[in-house]
Amino acid sequence: MERADRDLAYMLQYENIAWYENGEVRILDRRVYPAKRSFVICKHHSEVMQAIRDMVTQSAGPYTAAPMGMALAAWECKDLSKERQIAYLKKASAVIADARPTTKTRMIQVVDACIPVAQRALEAGKPVDVAIRDHVIEANNIRYNKIAKTAEYLVDMFPMNGTVMTQCFAETIVGMMLRECKKRSNNIKLFCPETRPYFQGARLTATVCSEMGFDTTVITDNMPAFVLSNEKVDVFTCAADAISCDGYVFNKIGTSQIAICAKHYGVPMFVSGAPDVGHPTHDTVTIEMRDPEFSLQAMGVRTAIEGTGVKGYYPAFDMTPPYLISGIVTEKGIFSPYDLRRYFTTGGSGEFVC
Repeated sequence: MERADRDLAYMLQYENIAWYENGEVRILDRRVYPAKRSFVICKHHSEVMQAIRDMVTQSAGPYTAAPMGMALAAWECKDLSKERQIAYLKKASAVIADARPTTKTRMIQVVDACIPVAQRALEAGKPVDVAIRDHVIEANNIRYNKIAKTAEYLVDMFPMNGTVMTQCFAETIVGMMLRECKKRSNNIKLFCPETRPYFQGARLTATVCSEMGFDTTVITDNMPAFVLSNEKVDVFTCAADAISCDGYVFNKIGTSQIAICAKHYGVPMFVSGAPDVGHPTHDTVTIEMRDPEFSLQAMGVRTAIEGTGVKGYYPAFDMTPPYLISGIVTEKGIFSPYDLRRYFTTGGSGEFVC
């Protein structure tokens, strides 16, 4: 089987996202990457859930870590009867899927897909943990190839040698769009907002873009309006943690304000990702509120005065309405945010349904 992660940056390789082997899941700790290449080792599926909750991995990383956690759960219950193993795995899937509220709908799809894999392995007398891990690799191949097709449509929107602004870390689509740009000899320049308080844009997106050989500039989160108006940005693009079928995009906090500025300066915004059938309308999506203390520091260094009652505020995501979005880019083409239900009529199954 040819792996779809070929020629991508270090942190987009399957083993460097999350990997199961012999009763352990190892997850690249993106909280410290690229300053350190270290892995969090999980010996129980609840530890995988906690690692996702604690932002050890984020963006699309949890959609590899979570099913690898299901492989670990299969190892934990391997000595039980077949019926009790399946019951154990169903409980584990509920635990892992509950890691973060905004992405729970997609996470349920990913972990629940491991149950029939386990059932088939049990019927065939094969190790369930290995069967689930192999399923994750195959599912990643399918998803990466879907996103490679998405990248073709996205790069169609980039002028030759143009300038692109990103937001946060869009994971696989970043690698795929840059690989597609290389195929076309399109040497785009990138501006990556830093994305506080975890700095995913500065640490993750910029690292991937630079490793893949592209001109990359990091800007602080209060610079996008200036850069959009003064640096001839051609396209603003991001991925999404959820896309409701009525055309609203939920992505890392700060996305909506860049979208407003892009609209003002006439810069088109293209969002990569499939609409979520589990979110027919935008009011079905829960915005995750994280520890407000993280807004009072930067990479562990306190930035706000202590002991005076100064408070923090930390919504992890925001909502961008359809009127700010030029198009939703999928493996089936580019859709108006007002016409997303047509995605399903063209055979689209969603990014994480394989």
